[in-house]
Amino acid sequence: MRKFARCLGIAALSLAALASQSAIAAGRTDFKVCWTIYAGWMPWGQAKTQGIVSKWAKKYGINVDVVQLNDYVESINQYTAGKFDGCAMTNMDALTIPASGGVDSTALIVSDYSNGNDGVLMKGKGKQIADLKGQQINLVQFSVSHYLLARALDSAHMSERDLKVVNTSDADISGAFAAPAVHNAVTWNPMLADLKAQPNVTEVFDSSKIPGEIMDMMVVNTKTLQENPALGKALTGAWFEMVALMHGDSPDTTTALTAMAKASGTDLANFKGQLSTTALFYTPKAALDFVTSPDMPKIMTRVAKFSFDHGLLGQDAKSADAIGMAFGNGVVIGSKNNVKLRFDPTYVAMAAAGKL
Repeated sequence: MRKFARCLGIAALSLAALASQSAIAAGRTDFKVCWTIYAGWMPWGQAKTQGIVSKWAKKYGINVDVVQLNDYVESINQYTAGKFDGCAMTNMDALTIPASGGVDSTALIVSDYSNGNDGVLMKGKGKQIADLKGQQINLVQFSVSHYLLARALDSAHMSERDLKVVNTSDADISGAFAAPAVHNAVTWNPMLADLKAQPNVTEVFDSSKIPGEIMDMMVVNTKTLQENPALGKALTGAWFEMVALMHGDSPDTTTALTAMAKASGTDLANFKGQLSTTALFYTPKAALDFVTSPDMPKIMTRVAKFSFDHGLLGQDAKSADAIGMAFGNGVVIGSKNNVKLRFDPTYVAMAAAGKL
């Protein structure tokens, strides 16, 4: 799945975010959100193409530009710096980039979780996680791939001390895995599907073994959302109209899915395969049930611990509780005085109740 790298230091991101506050004002009518290529986020591009986003934006008297960017990390960095009002990102990256950079952010929509879209691959004789002992493994360091590896090692009573992680960008992972000297890798779709289809390659662990832990979300600036609730309503309404169309059986559904497949560089069959390992919430109620589950704080506690252990919560973080995270029903984990990531079910609840 999605990558993470500290292209900018936390201090630099914080300064940029502070400098951008003048652009985040109440009463605005024009907004921008960004997304990058990934099965679970393709609906944003199609919702724009079909005019669904503009329809919902017009309903609430605003304009919303949905912008595709080519670099996932850069998209989050630009959001953190205030250049976008929202951005599609994972739960871990939301914590370790904008939240740890001091930008109060809200998970407006938790749209899905990886249910096999991320995997650990071994080439040759390796057939189980235990076979990784003493070996090198290529992955995007400090990413959800890194998190998946840590969870895989946990399952085999191993740790990262038992192997060596080789930092490899998502753009280079396929080429690296093709090299004779590289035997192991962690990556996400569509690269994962291509690599594991190669001869003599075994997928020894995937994200379906840790359901719900790698989430995909539309994250928006909390201050912007509070001052401009129309943005939350428009984005939420557009999203669930789009995914409802995807879940249908009409010719329009096939047309939409085919367009998304083409936009992501594959064919319809392959794209449907990627969706099959994406636990996409096709209804507001399904998304609401997930985000209000008592498991959410537990999952994010585990993510925070991994992030702290790998130095991803900032230089000043003294523990995994350094950054507060708020959930529905007033639940807060971590520092109550430094809440920077919020899983707010308000707008999804409105959609579920038919009140958008």
